[in-house]
Amino acid sequence: MNEVDGVTTIGLSQTGRDEFGNISFATLPKVDSTLAEGDTLLNIEADKAVSDLATPIAGKVIEINQELKANPDLLNSDDQGISWIAKIKA
Repeated sequence: MNEVDGVTTIGLSQTGRDEFGNISFATLPKVDSTLAEGDTLLNIEADKAVSDLATPIAGKVIEINQELKANPDLLNSDDQGISWIAKIKA
């Protein structure tokens, strides 16, 4: 997570990537949706699990990483510039 001016960019940590293995499919949240802490942020299918990932913060989804729709395997990268999931405004 990275917070700047009340907007938090959320992605997977290295621990999360290691836990799930190679991610092959992801369902992203909708822009303008409001999430409570603990709500499902992302559904993923990976080598080791099919899982729902909870959002660590409450707020409004103001942007999603559109590249993940066509290339969910970007979530496997440790480059936060390409593997972020969503930006949430608290």
